[in-house]
Amino acid sequence: MILGDTCTRSCGYCNVIHGRPGPVDFNEPSRVATAVAKLNLDHVVITSVDRDDLPDGGASIFAATIRELKERIRTCRVEVLIPDFRGENRDLKTVLNAGPDILNHNIETVSRLYRLARPGGDYQRALDLLDRARTNSPEIPTKSGLMVGLGESFNELKSTLADLRSVGCNIVTIGQYLRPSVAHLPLSRYYTPDEFCDLATIARELGFGHVESGPLVRSSYHAHEQTESFNSHQSTL
Repeated sequence: MILGDTCTRSCGYCNVIHGRPGPVDFNEPSRVATAVAKLNLDHVVITSVDRDDLPDGGASIFAATIRELKERIRTCRVEVLIPDFRGENRDLKTVLNAGPDILNHNIETVSRLYRLARPGGDYQRALDLLDRARTNSPEIPTKSGLMVGLGESFNELKSTLADLRSVGCNIVTIGQYLRPSVAHLPLSRYYTPDEFCDLATIARELGFGHVESGPLVRSSYHAHEQTESFNSHQSTL
């Protein structure tokens, strides 16, 4: 996670601290690349807190990190899990132009629960970001993730998956919401393994190139294998 440990937003499900972030560390991209090289990684997921305090939302640091990784570890795939940049297409293009291998932005929950779960976000803005990513850089696969257990209905989940496919989202992850503390949004219920299988079937029938669905699935869960599975799927089309 880049751009510090303090988020400018306060999502009801998230355990990252929120408040006023510290200054940007412009040496961070180089230090991330050094760490990835030492660990000899061949797939890395770069994410961040929301930085609404910055004019570009941190897009330039994302781009610099991607470029450092690409220049120094040429065999490493770079996946970025980005914020919504308040809907600014210029900032999205900054990230895309750096050439990530996968661009991820999590929808997180269904439209009806957005104001409750993500008061600083917007459901349509999240979809628009994925749509603009596809339009601006169609060669870069897009990815998104959903939590279940916040009080959504099964039909709402189906509609959200359909919305993601309508904007060309290629990869989707579906996981169980686990309440970090009593100060966070309450857990409505746990989904059964069969229900996760049903959601995966629905997603595949909608045309996602890869689906990861299970209680402990998160955005970076087996991200390396997700990409390989997606690439294999594309090669058979």
